[in-house]
Amino acid sequence: MALTNVNWHPDRGLSTDRLWPALRALPHGGRVTLLIHGYRFDPDRPDRCPHSHILGLTQRARCWKAISWPRHLHMDRDAGHLGIAFGWPAVGNLRPIAARATQAGQSLATLLTEIATRRPDLRLSLFAHSLGARVALSALATTHATSIDRIILLSGAEYRDTARAALQSPAGRRAHVLNVRTLENLPFDLAFRLSVSPARTADLPLNAGLANLANWTDLRIDCPRTRATLEAIGHRIGTPRTRFCHWSGYLRPGLFPVYRRVLSDPAFLQRLRSHLDAPALAPTVGGRPDLLSPL
Repeated sequence: MALTNVNWHPDRGLSTDRLWPALRALPHGGRVTLLIHGYRFDPDRPDRCPHSHILGLTQRARCWKAISWPRHLHMDRDAGHLGIAFGWPAVGNLRPIAARATQAGQSLATLLTEIATRRPDLRLSLFAHSLGARVALSALATTHATSIDRIILLSGAEYRDTARAALQSPAGRRAHVLNVRTLENLPFDLAFRLSVSPARTADLPLNAGLANLANWTDLRIDCPRTRATLEAIGHRIGTPRTRFCHWSGYLRPGLFPVYRRVLSDPAFLQRLRSHLDAPALAPTVGGRPDLLSPL
């Protein structure tokens, strides 16, 4: 089985009935990737269910954003790679849903610990978009599973201080993060900041990037120099099609092959990082200050 579903609800907890047989079937040394959706999905609502949208191998939703993460990550082709589509109720006002995301992450931490206990030979990864990044970082900060080696965050709706703290946890010190960011997400960062205040006023969302962390790599997908760097190492990605887009981290052509290499090739992320000359990443965009440069 290439994909299984685990849903979490604040009243019912985790539903893991399908998980353990799929986990037992994985070969020794296989990979498990948790796929974590963001805002406005709910597994209990057919019209909002992530499992018939981005988390399903076959989408049933008629939506331009309905692109299958597990299929593009080749989970349907690799017998040694199990995807866990993690669903949680994320419909409602943004502020309470953001608080729920932290709670969902704490429950996910328990699940990751149990997976690592049952199958310590497996490599664990997290792949998350938007508020899913808050779920992922909350889990990273509190899990006892230290076998998490890759985390890919797309337009993460979380703050940099939270990420730094999560990376200081036992699991966080061993994990390597690819933070996918873009100027296209600025309006969504603003909406997040207005609805969910940071603990420290000067703190910024993850889209601002983090500097000087050995296990954190920022990937500016709207930056021409970044795209040229990726093309030089064999990955051509598309240019921005619209001025603003919250979903370009998984809709932009050419990005999923990059993500597949990050997840499958232990040396690729370090190689990618060595090619990304952060100070040279276009300090201005169209003559305007680059608001995403690390502060």
